[in-house]
Amino acid sequence: MKPTSRTVRIAVTHALADRDHPVHPAHPAEYEILDRDEIAEVLAAWPPAEPHDDFECMCHGGGGVSLYEAGGERIGSVDPTGPLRPLFDSRDPAGLPSRHRARWVAAAPEDLREYAGACARGEEPRPPRGVPLSTVFGWLGTVREHPWDAARLVAALAPQRLLAPASADELAWGVRETDRTGLDGAVRFFASEAFTTRHPKRRRVPDTARDLLLRHARSHRPKDLPVLERRLLHTPEDRVRRS
Repeated sequence: MKPTSRTVRIAVTHALADRDHPVHPAHPAEYEILDRDEIAEVLAAWPPAEPHDDFECMCHGGGGVSLYEAGGERIGSVDPTGPLRPLFDSRDPAGLPSRHRARWVAAAPEDLREYAGACARGEEPRPPRGVPLSTVFGWLGTVREHPWDAARLVAALAPQRLLAPASADELAWGVRETDRTGLDGAVRFFASEAFTTRHPKRRRVPDTARDLLLRHARSHRPKDLPVLERRLLHTPEDRVRRS
């Protein structure tokens, strides 16, 4: 059995970039390929190993694309050149990064799909109108946080760009109206620099929403709890109004 046939995960750590192939503006520094069909596609384009005596060597060099077996051992590593290059070109519509972003767009809430599509193409998106912030919180709550596919960075940035301009009162209404997944996204947003670096007057959150965030963080995201406790400030009274 060839070493490559044991591959269950592919880690990518180098983004292809040159004058003719600029990197997508939200391309992550690293990502993974776990889909079996995509792994098979990469292995089909993998350069043949150079024979050494009677042993087929799989170099453990420092290439940008590395193969891993189920036990976590790296079994091969190369730079994405030749037939591999188009697969890892972040802007090639047929490449793996573009496909990952397309999957993310397809999974976006319907009202946000056009906005997501623009982000996925690397364009300056036009903010959608009439989409409740509770929906945006839910969208952010579905984003994976570990280095998984090549849509990870744009998936995290896109909903935060919609949330960042909102006032504390508007965000509080979104917290009140969202579901459990949305609360997860809301805690992530309120613990992020997009909120924690605001002026103190813009970090005052009514007790009802503040308690929801702290309770969810305490139960589901304890790593974010200390930040929320320090940075979420009280309003003089719980008087959130719809604008």
